[in-house]
Amino acid sequence: MFDKKILIIEDEESIGELIEFNVRKNGFETRRVDSAEEALKILERDGFDLILLDLMLTGMDGLDFCKIFKGNSKYRQAPVIMLTARSEDADIVSGLEFGADDYMTKPFSPRVLIARIKARLRPSLDAESGKQKKKISRAGIEVDTECHEATANGAPLSLTANEFSILVLFLSNPGRVYTRDDIINHMHGPGYAVTDRAIDVQIVGLRKKLGSLAGLIETVRGVGYRFSK
Repeated sequence: MFDKKILIIEDEESIGELIEFNVRKNGFETRRVDSAEEALKILERDGFDLILLDLMLTGMDGLDFCKIFKGNSKYRQAPVIMLTARSEDADIVSGLEFGADDYMTKPFSPRVLIARIKARLRPSLDAESGKQKKKISRAGIEVDTECHEATANGAPLSLTANEFSILVLFLSNPGRVYTRDDIINHMHGPGYAVTDRAIDVQIVGLRKKLGSLAGLIETVRGVGYRFSK
């Protein structure tokens, strides 16, 4: 389906099998290993589009793996999602500082995991789908990215630059779930200092301006937002 390869590094067999089953069921190719050392050997000769990394591994732990992987240009770089039973902020911050792109605390919902994977792979999936269009129209909403204009049921919308950017993102990928970080990255690029609350405010404003079509922007509890198909 997506032709994307995901490397799963998990030393608990039952958890690894569950993750692999759900990832494959959603159309991704997988390779699963139970140690960071084995993963580094595989990465010497093969590239992956995303890595799911357990932090508490036997031998080299996930933090050391992430530091080596992200710090060495010989590896083909890919997003890393940490999977951790640790909920302390210090452990999560350490992982992010060592180069991880996202994290999930065990136990987690397989559906949320898949949503996170798709969110992290979104730029490459969008590029392959050739989504860039000057005019996009769905469910009574139309945007013209060249003229920076939008209408709802034929009536013009007066949107801020951020509201327009979010609307284009949603219309381009209906049904896809976006985390707040994904929305921030889309609007400003990575590393931009904006709080989650700021994104929620933008969504409230956009829904208000869409009027009767506001319900097309759905909240996915615990994950983010999506545009209804």
